[in-house]
Amino acid sequence: MPDPEPASVDHDRSETRRPASRAPRRRWSRALLAGGVLLVAAAGFALAHVWSPHANLRVTVGPPGSTAERFITAFAAVSKVQHPRVNLDLVRVDDLTGSAKALEERRTDLAIVRSDAAVPANAQTIVILRRDVVAFVLPPHGSVTSVASLAGKTVGIVAGPLQAANARLLDMVLSYFDIPAQDVGRTFLPVDALAQSVRQKKLAAILAVGPMAPGEVVDVVAAIARATKGTPRVLALDEAEAIGKRFSGCESIDVPVGAFRARPATPSESVTTLAVTFRFAASELMPNVVAAAIARSILTTKANLAAVTPLATQIEAPDPDDKSPILPVHPGVAAYLSDGDQSFFDQVKQYFYLGGLVISLAGSLLAAASAGWNRRRSEAEWRPVRRLVEIADAAPGVDRAGLAALEGEYRALVSEMLGCTSGLVSTECLSAFSTALAHARHALDRRRASLEPQTAVPSGPTLVVAR
Repeated sequence: MPDPEPASVDHDRSETRRPASRAPRRRWSRALLAGGVLLVAAAGFALAHVWSPHANLRVTVGPPGSTAERFITAFAAVSKVQHPRVNLDLVRVDDLTGSAKALEERRTDLAIVRSDAAVPANAQTIVILRRDVVAFVLPPHGSVTSVASLAGKTVGIVAGPLQAANARLLDMVLSYFDIPAQDVGRTFLPVDALAQSVRQKKLAAILAVGPMAPGEVVDVVAAIARATKGTPRVLALDEAEAIGKRFSGCESIDVPVGAFRARPATPSESVTTLAVTFRFAASELMPNVVAAAIARSILTTKANLAAVTPLATQIEAPDPDDKSPILPVHPGVAAYLSDGDQSFFDQVKQYFYLGGLVISLAGSLLAAASAGWNRRRSEAEWRPVRRLVEIADAAPGVDRAGLAALEGEYRALVSEMLGCTSGLVSTECLSAFSTALAHARHALDRRRASLEPQTAVPSGPTLVVAR
């Protein structure tokens, strides 16, 4: 009777060749690696987009009709043209105190603050908008020659949104000279009314705080000159530097001849007095690259801003080495000023470089992981082939029970290979498996044949020869 086993071997071979025409598993590995790299690259581009020049910034604006409001309006208009992806949300405030409070409470990202008025603890300087001179303007031929001479007299203060801040500034100066605040009276009136009070000798001086340009001090000097038909004087504060060290919101400034009036010149000689600064400030939490971009935008578009408000002509960059504890320079602005005129994209390159390093590292790690995964999959793929060879080697020395065990393992390996998912077994492995399958089948068949009992050959009749 013909041996059925060769047919079984042919059946196994035909079954195992079916996946050979399918896509090799290495294609899946390559596709997985490529997909991983694309995902990492997409993450890098997403990071670049996050750090690209776009932002939503809240900016305080007010008081209504003030120079601060005009500056913010101009800044918003110019920024919309220069940086269309920067959206400015205006937060209305009533005065500088409200502006500082909004920044301190993190209800806004940017605010205009004055260095001596309710400075928020979390504020850092982006740019200096202007320096305002603290000027005690005296009438012609007045009796006041020093701050101490103001004791027992009345000082006029220009009425307006900043009158409370200027009154506190007066108290600060008086305290330096140990003059009780209640010893000096104060009157809040419009500029022309103050000048008339000076002409009527009701006021010993007028405290005006403004720039060395058209502004409050210039208006007060002109009004006194008209009312008295004389040349006003500006009180010198030779102790200004010492006052600035005690009260860090103030600083010393030298006012040149004719700074407030050309003819006749006021002051008639250079004088030293105090100054306070208006600053465009940001929260300390603002990213360095955003702060640097805002500073650069303002400093490089002064001409465009000045076309909207004269306040912009006095904008200046802060000193990057200034270590003042009040309104320190933002680190991003300091880096921009120290590194030179870099664009926003130059500033953001460091984030692109970092992103490139991250992507490169992630790609290397992904490639290493993929190689390890392929190696483990390859070992698992070739395990049946190696086991079939081991079965063929072990078959000649086993007994009937061992042969049955090897037969069972043989069938299990065939079932395992036939059950593999399409495309997950390489052509080379399938070819080797088919060869190992035939080799193991042949070894098992030979061992089975050797263990079967030999059929006895029947003996014929015995011929006996008689002698």
